[in-house]
Amino acid sequence: MLLTGYASPDRIRRSGQTRLAAWLRTRHVRGFADVAARAIAAAKAQSVVLPGQDLTASIIAELAGNVLRLDERLKSLDDQIEELFQQHPQAAIIQSMPGFGPFLGASLLVGAGDLRAFPNAGHLAAAAGLVPVPNDSGRRTGNLHRPLRYSRPLRHVCYLSAQTSMMRAGPNRDYYLKKRANGRTHSQAVIALARRRIDVLWALLRENRTWTATPPQLAQAA
Repeated sequence: MLLTGYASPDRIRRSGQTRLAAWLRTRHVRGFADVAARAIAAAKAQSVVLPGQDLTASIIAELAGNVLRLDERLKSLDDQIEELFQQHPQAAIIQSMPGFGPFLGASLLVGAGDLRAFPNAGHLAAAAGLVPVPNDSGRRTGNLHRPLRYSRPLRHVCYLSAQTSMMRAGPNRDYYLKKRANGRTHSQAVIALARRRIDVLWALLRENRTWTATPPQLAQAA
């Protein structure tokens, strides 16, 4: 925002700190007084005048305006994505799980499509590359390795949501810390949590209910 109106040291110096701070305040710049003070200090430290700097300043001001307009466009797109995601029949269930907001939830649907189209949770986990595949040869059995063919966007979404969920106290963090205590690295523990969360999400979709920290009580047999 500063560069849209003040892109050269000379103009910043002529404006002065009080006027510059007021200009930034009217444009709702956060910490406008501090921004103005730092801009004035930087401008006063600049004593070299370069050829063509006025032309360069005008180009910088135009580019800064383009960046702000792009930022507004991105905010508008974010609102549209969230609105469309909320209309999806599975949105409430997905978003109820810790670590899934409207944007990661929308990315999950883009990467996986209809979640109910997978035969079971294992197939969904395999599509995300969270299930090791055998690498047996002859008498050598039980050798597992990371799959080579899987949806990388889907894996990325599952990893990010798991990493976000374990940052707060609750069953997700408890499971993550348990894996870390067992000697897993951070990435391995997050992947293990992501795999477990797919089972939970699958169960929620199957039962058509939202996530709760306490599992629902099973009905007592008659």
